[in-house]
Amino acid sequence: MISIVRPRKWIARVLVLGVVLASPAMAAQPAWADPAKTLHVMMDGGEAGFDPQAAGDSYSATVVTAMFDQLYQFDYLGSQIVPMIALAMPEITADGRTWIIRIKPAIFFADDPVFKGKKRELTADDFVYSWKRLIDPRVRSPNVEILADRIAGARAAIERAKVRGHFDYDEQIEGLRALDRHTLRIKLVEPDYTLLPYLTGFALSAVAREVIEAHAGADGRAMEHPVGTGPFRLVEWRRGQKMALVANANYREEFFPDAPAGADAATKALAAPMRGKRVPRVGRIELSVIEEPQPALLGFESGALDYLELPFEIAPKALDASGRLLPAFGDRGVTLQRVTDLYLGYLYFNMDDPVVGGVAPAQIALRRAVMMAYDVEQEIKVVRNGQGIPATQPVPPDADGHVPGLDVRARFDPAAARALLDKFGYRDRDKDGLRESPTGQPLTLHIGTTPEDREREDLIRKNLLAVGLRTEFVNRRWAELFKMAQAGQLQVWMLGAFSATADAIFLTLYGPAAGNANIARFRNAEFDELYRQSKRTATNAERVRIYEKMSRIVAAYSPWGLRIYATRSTLVQPWVQGFRRNPHYLQVWRFVDVDPARQKSGK
Repeated sequence: MISIVRPRKWIARVLVLGVVLASPAMAAQPAWADPAKTLHVMMDGGEAGFDPQAAGDSYSATVVTAMFDQLYQFDYLGSQIVPMIALAMPEITADGRTWIIRIKPAIFFADDPVFKGKKRELTADDFVYSWKRLIDPRVRSPNVEILADRIAGARAAIERAKVRGHFDYDEQIEGLRALDRHTLRIKLVEPDYTLLPYLTGFALSAVAREVIEAHAGADGRAMEHPVGTGPFRLVEWRRGQKMALVANANYREEFFPDAPAGADAATKALAAPMRGKRVPRVGRIELSVIEEPQPALLGFESGALDYLELPFEIAPKALDASGRLLPAFGDRGVTLQRVTDLYLGYLYFNMDDPVVGGVAPAQIALRRAVMMAYDVEQEIKVVRNGQGIPATQPVPPDADGHVPGLDVRARFDPAAARALLDKFGYRDRDKDGLRESPTGQPLTLHIGTTPEDREREDLIRKNLLAVGLRTEFVNRRWAELFKMAQAGQLQVWMLGAFSATADAIFLTLYGPAAGNANIARFRNAEFDELYRQSKRTATNAERVRIYEKMSRIVAAYSPWGLRIYATRSTLVQPWVQGFRRNPHYLQVWRFVDVDPARQKSGK
């Protein structure tokens, strides 16, 4: 999973006829992935496309990571970063600025007509080319910050491309070189000990230059023709409806991992029947887009889906009040896996907005009062049906950089919120029950919501009205709200983000990223210096101390209001083996096996 912050939903509404992507040259099936085995899965939103450097939504990323390898990955049965297609962990010089990464030989791209019938080996040059694409202004990668100011010479290359009107892919960049066919050298602007988790992400996957040059559009993106070295390849695509993938016959030799030393009983039991098996096990993935929760659950109950990430809206239909599986499911052999995800739900304020933005004491007081008035526990109980826990700091549990025991949230306290608003001049001058601004002007909070947010709207309206604040909702589709937020046109919005690291979380509050990753447009010199300092810090313990200071700054200025860490509940059919809900993975299809006979009988 990429370690950058990703939006919770981005639904692309593009209507096209079904596209079949297979060709006779791509028809080979690997012997180890049984073509009689099909894994049936779903997503609750539509994908935008499958170019690793251009994709920015979690739906597209879910499919991209099935088709493209990464240099490193999180251990499937643990939580440590381990090599994926790298031969070993990076070799880092004593000054922390030069990284040498050696790539496994004999890794091949999936067959494609552009290769003219020849096997196309992955090389270090493919990473150089792909990472240049990430910083090419024409591609408009949402993940450009990963490299732009880390790699020596990258920012200068970006500026030259803007002046020329095009990016020169043949021009060398000091910090990005292929030393030989399988050795990549990275030189950093300064020591950066937070880079490694980003190397597990889909945005830094390698593409083949000849594929991009044959299939990219005028924007430099090749969203409709993915060709990677990963376990699966795309053979059918109906936008926003259905995708089919089949096992890649050229996929490298990989086996289901052994349970790590000290693993618990459940992990050992999961790994035992998969021991020594080459992956992937299934020959085909059938992926459906099912946006509504009820049809998704019905699909699982009918056996049409092999596992289901249970939508929180309908959690009571499968779980009791304590989060245990209802007997109707348990009696059929369905199992439940629950994790606290690497997800932070928060309320963001546009710090450039004249009403809710700014750093004057009265403006800070307004933002803090809003969060003190909002009942997060009620959101978890009523809106999310218990599928979450209150967020206590910006970095979720299990994410690298989480500070154990730290709690900087603004706790629910309507009386204190009213007193704070009174103190800083937000008073009800005309006695209509609603407060005016300190200057006496009408005060209205404009909050972004989606059509699915009716329950949350009711809770927000009720909570804020209780402290005398008027609300109006900007109700739009998620993609439209996101565009408004990026343009600085949205005042307040509840949204969520996934991240595996504190660095990725805090990047979205870093001043130089304002208007891009930092849609809250928060700018604070002390915070920015601490962010830069954290990158240069070699020891994890010292970085965590820095992250604690940064978390306290966020609490003091309140560009975000902390809400929830999401609980993910996954229902797994009895005929599925090898499935583990690992919060570091968007999907785990290559590790999953199914019993076709039991799958067909539904038992």
